[in-house]
Amino acid sequence: MAVDDDVNVLEAVIQDLRRQYGAVYRVMRAASGQAALDTLAQLKARQEPVALILSDQRMPGITGVEFLERARALYPESRRVLLTAYADTEAAIQAINSARIHYYLNKPWDPPEEKLYPVLSDLLEDWNAGYQPPFEGLRVIGHRWSLKDHKVRSFLSRNHVPYRWLDIGSGEDALALMNERQLDAEKLPVVLFADGSVLVDPEPGELAARVGLRTQAAQDFYDMVVVGAGPAGLAAAVYGASEGLRTLVIEPIAPGGQAGSSSRIENYLGFPSGVSGADLGRRAHVQAARFGAEFLTQRATGLRIDGQYRFVQLADGREVSSHVLLLAMGVNYRKLDIPGADRLSGQGIYYGAALVEAVSCKDEEVFVVGGANSAGQAALHFARYARKVTMLVRGPGLAATMSKYLIDEIAGTSNIVLEPHTQVVEAFGEERLEALHLKGPEGGRRVPASSLFVFIGAAPATAWLPGEILRDEHGFLLAGPDLRGDGKPPAGWREKREPFLLESSVPGVFVAGDVRHGSVKRVASAVGEGSIAVQFAHQYLAGF
Repeated sequence: MAVDDDVNVLEAVIQDLRRQYGAVYRVMRAASGQAALDTLAQLKARQEPVALILSDQRMPGITGVEFLERARALYPESRRVLLTAYADTEAAIQAINSARIHYYLNKPWDPPEEKLYPVLSDLLEDWNAGYQPPFEGLRVIGHRWSLKDHKVRSFLSRNHVPYRWLDIGSGEDALALMNERQLDAEKLPVVLFADGSVLVDPEPGELAARVGLRTQAAQDFYDMVVVGAGPAGLAAAVYGASEGLRTLVIEPIAPGGQAGSSSRIENYLGFPSGVSGADLGRRAHVQAARFGAEFLTQRATGLRIDGQYRFVQLADGREVSSHVLLLAMGVNYRKLDIPGADRLSGQGIYYGAALVEAVSCKDEEVFVVGGANSAGQAALHFARYARKVTMLVRGPGLAATMSKYLIDEIAGTSNIVLEPHTQVVEAFGEERLEALHLKGPEGGRRVPASSLFVFIGAAPATAWLPGEILRDEHGFLLAGPDLRGDGKPPAGWREKREPFLLESSVPGVFVAGDVRHGSVKRVASAVGEGSIAVQFAHQYLAGF
């Protein structure tokens, strides 16, 4: 929908939009903000989706920013674009926060091939990635308080596989469907496919293969193998593949890594309205695949070095080899070391944002443990659904561990409550989380709880690597200058040169992202390291 009170400008916009998008989208117009709101209300009543709204700023009655704020209430998922004169740029920037606009464009936008279409096409692609048409596909039947069910839903969501979830404990539809298919309600979760086939309590590899993800490498040897598809691994895949390296990325869960579970990243360069971790991972995955990088849904279980070849052993017993290996596995959230935590994991206690649980928390109280950015982003996301979000932090506040923009947003969110100097010391419940024992400045107390999301630091997933890959006392991988503990190259180093900046204790094995000792735990720095590692890989390969 295009909105502008200037008939000539509106007609020009409509012509440009129809020329580029008319074959796929219905392009509508309105000559005022109020007329557009009336039309949107009619579309909403007919349950018609609206992908994108493009509005001029200077209109009588209702300005573009005011209109987009009100349009957001009707169509919160639509992409909102403000068309401004240069003098209105400040208002446009402010509208990113107030109306949550996704982009602003300055007039004139000629030529549209350079100044209009690239922006709108990118926004429409984003909208399409999240749009769910009337459902006709995959369904998951499970129980909300089941760890297995949580893992299946999380796997599908993070790999952008559309599905409909039916909770067997909260309605008759799930039971009726189980009876219709003659399935055992005690054996859950169940995945039902559109062709009538069924998977009962599937393993990740089995489910990955069934939904079309690649689980076997196309060849045995690659120029570069990347273990981990977080921001560092994805950046390496983009630069490696675009520069002609045969590149394979091995990732057991989904592109995006730990960052992929982030509900909103607002301080990453180039995304003034913020971007979800899932969207960032999806974009990078598509970009790398377009350059020819191959992605493999598998878990790396071992590594062996044979001369100039590096062999990565996979969970299915196969191996792939390469000249260059990049270790970018990232980190896992640390587990709560309290009574009841292990037993209730996935049954009310979750590590990371666990975004698939957000809607289930509607009108409930949610507890978030941790005071770093990931905890703040999660709290803001859950506040959209939960009646109350309580943040539990061990320190005096958030200033020492969280970015100021998140602190400000949390302070401005009425249903988020911060409890400093407070720890969780025990979790209670039989089949699911029912209560927490909290210890705070005024002593201990027991509170009812159904959902606890934990962000208490991270641990590297490096136990599968051989001993010659050196690491620090916490398991983070050493690389470059950090290998020279005594001023000399590491023991066993046979090269005449010094290790490259991101090279591990084994030549040709590089390290990037959060798994590296001393890394900066930010998406931008991980992307930078993944990109730089490819340049060192080229230098290493040039020595053959």
